[in-house]
Amino acid sequence: MSKVWFITGAGSGIGAATARAALRAGDRVIATGRNLDKVRSALSDIAGDRLALVRLDVANEAQAKAAVDETIKTFGRIDVLVNNAGYSLLGNFEELSTAQIEGLISTNLYGVIHVKRAVLPVMRKQRSGRIINISSLAGIMGFKHCGAYSAAKFAVEGLSISVAEEVEQFGIRVVVVEPGFFRTDLLDAQNAKYGASAIEDYAAEGSPEDMWSGYDGKQQGDPARLGDVFVKLAAMENPPRQFLAGSDALAAFKPVLEARLEELSAYEDLSRSTDGSF
Repeated sequence: MSKVWFITGAGSGIGAATARAALRAGDRVIATGRNLDKVRSALSDIAGDRLALVRLDVANEAQAKAAVDETIKTFGRIDVLVNNAGYSLLGNFEELSTAQIEGLISTNLYGVIHVKRAVLPVMRKQRSGRIINISSLAGIMGFKHCGAYSAAKFAVEGLSISVAEEVEQFGIRVVVVEPGFFRTDLLDAQNAKYGASAIEDYAAEGSPEDMWSGYDGKQQGDPARLGDVFVKLAAMENPPRQFLAGSDALAAFKPVLEARLEELSAYEDLSRSTDGSF
């Protein structure tokens, strides 16, 4: 039986590529986005009754519930949820405004929470489902200028791994994906957001925009290939709970993980010294 996919942020990049991959696999897709014209344009060459477009601002909890309800009316079930919607906010932490940080977390974290809350009752009733939450390499290791973005993505990691423990009993599997650099519009000048102010002490190293904008369009990862991988993950009986996407992600995180293990061992005695006696 074909699967029904519910994909957020389907207007470009990984979201649009995943929609295409699922449709190629013979599945049905609800492609969502805040701007339906953008979603429609991204998938303009695809037609048929296996694709439906639904407007959804993931930061709006009521819209998330309404979009899921519409999916059930259209296709009767949801087999795979891909929480992909999000944007980047880059800059030294002190230069980011509270409003900017709250806006980022509203979309990148609460967006995942709202959609997940809306979908889980459907999957529990089915006693099956796959949830793919898009995190980032910045969700498992720190990068300069990524304090707020990493905070949201680290939270998505914790949410994903914890909820996975709760819902496996219902046949629901949760995978959190940490992509490296993929050719999406995340760093595009029209989409990436930067700090609201500049502090003199940080100026000597150059602006965050100068550092990050240079990567736009030169990323190694191919969203189409990642979409194909998601189709494979969705078909697995026991998919990985965490999945690093891209050779650059593997190359970057392996030494970080090794350094963490070395540090853990180096301070093992100090860690144990906190145990009390009974």
